[in-house]
Amino acid sequence: MGRRSQSGTRVASESPQRRAPSPVKPVAHTPLRLDRLIHERLRLGIVSALAVNERLTFYELKKLLQTTDGNLSVHARKLQEAEYITCHKSVDEGVSRTEFRITVAGRRALDKYVAHMEAIIGAVKF
Repeated sequence: MGRRSQSGTRVASESPQRRAPSPVKPVAHTPLRLDRLIHERLRLGIVSALAVNERLTFYELKKLLQTTDGNLSVHARKLQEAEYITCHKSVDEGVSRTEFRITVAGRRALDKYVAHMEAIIGAVKF
């Protein structure tokens, strides 16, 4: 417990052993700013899948990522708005078909994201 000063107010006891703060190790030479748009799990899955496939249909992405129609639609729309992916809709024999492709900007953003993650992993490896 603390002691009381002459005025009667409580004073914290001084600790005989104070630790110096441990130095912070920099992760990289430049500040890491992860692309929050890609960092979300499902959106990262979408751009990653499209990076290794020329194109994927809505159905293929849905099955691959094990998600719902609504969830995939919302996240794909965000990536489209950022111009990371493109969407082409067509009708083939009365059946609508939606295909996605990664754009140059999307590939560049994914490459940058992966490089940042590699820098973080490299900094924490023993």
